Amino acid sequence: MTVGPAMAQSDTLHVYGPGGPLSPMKECAQLFTIQTGIPVKVVGGPENKWLQLAEQNADLIFGGAEYMLTQFEQQHPGMIDPKARVSLYQRRAAILVRPGNPKQIKSIADLTEPGIHILDVNGAGQLGLWEDIAGKKNLISKLQPNIRQSFANTALGIEAWKKDPSFDAWITYASWHQNLKEETAMVELSSEMQTYRGTPIAPTLNGKHKGQALSFIKFLQSEPAHQVFKKWGWQ
Repeated sequence: MTVGPAMAQSDTLHVYGPGGPLSPMKECAQLFTIQTGIPVKVVGGPENKWLQLAEQNADLIFGGAEYMLTQFEQQHPGMIDPKARVSLYQRRAAILVRPGNPKQIKSIADLTEPGIHILDVNGAGQLGLWEDIAGKKNLISKLQPNIRQSFANTALGIEAWKKDPSFDAWITYASWHQNLKEETAMVELSSEMQTYRGTPIAPTLNGKHKGQALSFIKFLQSEPAHQVFKKWGWQ
């Protein structure tokens, strides 16, 4: 009775990464399984939540920005294969505000006004994101004092956004609005202010399913997978 489940578990492709790309990655995994019969388990969130398990069975690691996967490689040498690393789709930055946009925020410049409280995620693909954007209009020194609190990862940022209504705005990715439609409205950045970050993925060097891992990467580069990512806010 235990042979079937054990075999199914051994054949499962294990994919790990941060929470940002988790929704499209899971949906793509489901489509890949339907197409190939290969089961894929995608686990996402802060690295400390999944690293220990990933060290045991990870076949693929993805990032929420290019620098994230580079940092992962530096901090865990010998875990991923940099030669097989692939850059998938990029996602644009945006300003998330409260539903109805009560502070009437329409641009980055509006975030420098007195009394605006900004939530910042100083990591998880968003490291320095606000600075990259504000610097285009020489607004770094004016915006920084309005950052009320910074968080180490997006999960903590979301928790604070939901619990503390005094946060007026969050400079993050447009894709997060897709996951937080009831808690946010989205203010798009103008074309000259737009900033993008990538979504890299790489197979592990010690993964047990190297051929299947490469097949999943190839599927992620396909048009059906691209459409899934676009649905979730990627370009």
